[in-house]
Amino acid sequence: MKKGLFYVGVGLLILFQIASVYFIMPMPFSQRARSIDIAYGLHSWRWLYSGFFGALIVSGAPSAWRGSGWRRALVPISLAVVAVVAFTTRFVLAADHIFLAPKSLSMQPADRNTVEMGRLVVGIELGGEARAYPVQFIGYHHQVRDTVAGRPVMVTFCTVCRTGRVFDPVVDGKGEDFRLVGMDHFNAMFEDATTGSWWRQATGAAIAGPRKGKVLAELESQQVTLAQWLALHPKSLIMQPDPALKMRYAASYDYETGASRNSLTGTDTVSWHDKAWVVGIAINGESAAYDWNRLRRETVINDTVGGRPIALILAPDRNSFFAYIRPDVQATVTLRGDSLVAGQAAYDLNGHGKQGALARINASQEFWRSWRTFHPQTRTY
Repeated sequence: MKKGLFYVGVGLLILFQIASVYFIMPMPFSQRARSIDIAYGLHSWRWLYSGFFGALIVSGAPSAWRGSGWRRALVPISLAVVAVVAFTTRFVLAADHIFLAPKSLSMQPADRNTVEMGRLVVGIELGGEARAYPVQFIGYHHQVRDTVAGRPVMVTFCTVCRTGRVFDPVVDGKGEDFRLVGMDHFNAMFEDATTGSWWRQATGAAIAGPRKGKVLAELESQQVTLAQWLALHPKSLIMQPDPALKMRYAASYDYETGASRNSLTGTDTVSWHDKAWVVGIAINGESAAYDWNRLRRETVINDTVGGRPIALILAPDRNSFFAYIRPDVQATVTLRGDSLVAGQAAYDLNGHGKQGALARINASQEFWRSWRTFHPQTRTY
């Protein structure tokens, strides 16, 4: 009987270790299931489960060891398998061990920059200070922490969703630290250090744990080429590669240009397929998705979202895009060279003109699967 407890404990502990990773990593079928509560339960009670299964192993080990021949040999073999599975799931397959946080953050002006001008960046401007974070780097790190104009920012990017978001990492009045813990529905998921709650990268919402329901404030950001960003923000600082992790960054442009056909991060070229690109906009509780292929054909899309007249513009470089509130419903925006024209008014791509500035709105280029998952009521243009 006790010998049986040993093998039951071994089997359950192995299954538990595998399950604890399966639901929060891109395993077959795992990302399509609504399993976040199961995953969080396994994680929250991991020491209790491990202790209980370990107790079964310990209580049955003496009896199992008293077996003879190959039965006795099974004991160390079983324990070795448990050790290998535990090490693999807790370290080798752990998200924050696969994608390391930067050991140092170097932000340099354009004259000291080493990043290629054609690279995509997530750019932010706060308090007159501009910063650019190359997708090549933040796509690997998933999150980068910085301080801009005295304000903490959390710059995030999920390559499996193609979602770039910048958040204010202040929760309940205090700055919070986060680590990459895995993914849910193909979207990166962070765990806060204070309560162990899990937060979704695409929306900034806590989806499990004591803080479930809270949402990080999203800050304005743009996804453009570095050349375009510097043309509009010549004094911007640019994130440089971490020397300790330089070999881990993607060297090719395939992901950024859509040439990649990787099963997780590759792009579908046919519109409205799962990993085809869309630009998503959400205003006043209403959301809309715009086909990237159509935007490339038309260069400017005028529409109304959440009762606000908007204009979505593709820059002449064919990679950078901008979204603004139009001056009024009747003012159709067109693109002439690198200028935006609405009626008699003209603006640069940054939305600035003699008549004032266009109100900028967040717009996200991402995979259609991602946008429709996290905006299930979205309208398609």
